[in-house]
Amino acid sequence: MRKLMEKANFTTVTEFIILGFPEFPELQIPLFFLLLLIYLIILMGNLTIIIIVCLDPHLHTPMYFFLSNLSFLDISCTSVSLPKLLDIILRKAHRVSMTGCFTQMYFFLALACTEILILSVMAYDRYVAVCQPLSYYLVMNQKVCILMSTGTWIIGFMLPVMYLIFIPQFSFCGSNEINHFFCDFLALLKLSCTNTSTVQGVAYILGGSISFSCFISTLMSYVYIITNILRIRSTEGRRKAFSTCSSHLTVVCLFYLTMICMYLRPPSMQSMGINKVLSILINTLIPIVNPFIYSLKNKDVKKALKKCF
Repeated sequence: MRKLMEKANFTTVTEFIILGFPEFPELQIPLFFLLLLIYLIILMGNLTIIIIVCLDPHLHTPMYFFLSNLSFLDISCTSVSLPKLLDIILRKAHRVSMTGCFTQMYFFLALACTEILILSVMAYDRYVAVCQPLSYYLVMNQKVCILMSTGTWIIGFMLPVMYLIFIPQFSFCGSNEINHFFCDFLALLKLSCTNTSTVQGVAYILGGSISFSCFISTLMSYVYIITNILRIRSTEGRRKAFSTCSSHLTVVCLFYLTMICMYLRPPSMQSMGINKVLSILINTLIPIVNPFIYSLKNKDVKKALKKCF
C-alpha cells in the first residue's frame, strides 16, 4: 500500500516554470519597460562599437578587434536571458520545456566563460602594448589575434559541456518551479531528486579554477603594466601609457567586483531574492556600461563616432 502511495505522489517533470520576479507584483509593468529600455540600450551601444570598429580603418588594431568580440559577447549573453524574462513579465509565459531550459543554461554558462577568457586576453594585449611597445604589432599580429579570439570562444563553449551532459541525466520530480529569471544551473540542481553533491562539487571546482586562473592572469598583467608605467619619468608619458589601458582596467574592475558581490557574500546574506537582483545587475549593468566606458575614455573611438555621425 505504501509503495502504491509513493508511486502516486511521484510526478516526473517534463517542463519547468520560471518564476521571474513574483515578489513585486505591482511593479511588473514598470519593470518590463525598464528592462526593455535597458535591453535596447545594450543592443544599440554594443552594436555601435562593433560597427565603428568594422568601418573605421584606424580601429583595425588588436585592441579594438578584442573589443568588438567583447561587445558581441555582451549582446549575446544578455539576449540569452532578458528576452525570456520580458516574455514572462508581459505574457506570463512562465513555462519552458526541459530542452529549452537546458539550452538556455548551456549558452549562458558558455558565454560567461568566454567573456572571462576574453577579458584575460585583452589584459595580455594591454600588457604587450605598454611593456613591449616596439614589438607590439609583431607579437600581436593578425594571425595571433585570430587564434587567441578563436581559442577563447572554443574553450568557453567546451567548458560547460559537462553540465549539458550530466544535468539531463538527473531525475526531476515534485516541484518544477525555478525561483529565478532564467534557467540557472544551481537553481536547477535544487529541483533534482538525484544526489547532486558530486556534480555540484565538480562545478564549483571547475568554475572556481577557471575564474581564479583568469583573475590571476589579468592581475599579473596589470602588475607588470603599473610597474612599467611607474618607471616612466615624464608625467605626460605616464598619462599616455595609462590611457591605453584605463578603459579595460575599469571594465575588469567592474566585472570582478560584481562577481565578488555575487559569489563571495557571507552565508547570512545568501538568499534567492538577493541572488536574482544581483544576477539581473550583472546581466544588465556590465553590458550597458562597457560601450560608454570605451567611448567616453577613448579618443580613437570618439573620433570614429564623430566620423560616423
